[in-house]
Amino acid sequence: MTARIGVVTFPGSLDDRDAARAVHLAGAAAIPLWHADADLYGVDGVILPGGFSYGDYLRAGAIARFSAVMDSIVRAAGDGLPVLGICNGFQVLCEAHLLPGALTRNQHLHFRNRDQGLRIENNTTAWTVGFQPRQEVVIPVKNGEGCYMADERTLDELEAEGRVVARYIRGNPNGSLHDIAAISNAAGNVVGIMPHPEHAVEVLTGPSIDGLGIFTSVLAHLGARV
Repeated sequence: MTARIGVVTFPGSLDDRDAARAVHLAGAAAIPLWHADADLYGVDGVILPGGFSYGDYLRAGAIARFSAVMDSIVRAAGDGLPVLGICNGFQVLCEAHLLPGALTRNQHLHFRNRDQGLRIENNTTAWTVGFQPRQEVVIPVKNGEGCYMADERTLDELEAEGRVVARYIRGNPNGSLHDIAAISNAAGNVVGIMPHPEHAVEVLTGPSIDGLGIFTSVLAHLGARV
């Protein structure tokens, strides 16, 4: 049976269609999920896409966290549903306390848009099982509030528990502590990533196809789980 991956659209989402296309290219069915609808329609995983949900008013992701769909996602994530937050989606996951820490203004106070080197530090999460340990990839970043911040205790826990999923290499685009580009929850089913893997899935448009591994990984995870 074809896996069904839900892609949430919030007011202000920009990359929901890109995420849906990446899901399709990976070999799954992309199921549109509307922010005001609490029903997840039995999907096998969920993606919170990039963009500017609710215009990033108050704080990036802070209003989207209270959407009806997020209540359902929080509950389902607790039961093991794979959830991926990309850029603004990462911010929403932190605001919803599915992931620790916060994404703040880039230290240099400029929007950063470039192809970015990453190193996969944890290839055991639901979204990274298809990568090799410490594999280096190139995936675009495009953010103004991508600086990952957390207190020292949280950072120590993330490092000790192997929950830093990816790190920036060959330059840190936003000043994130410990060069953190992606983290996971303790169970490994929830991952937040600041770069945009959905923009690195086709040779024609991406700097690489390295991002496709994020989407094929969750299908491998779902297959292994079944």
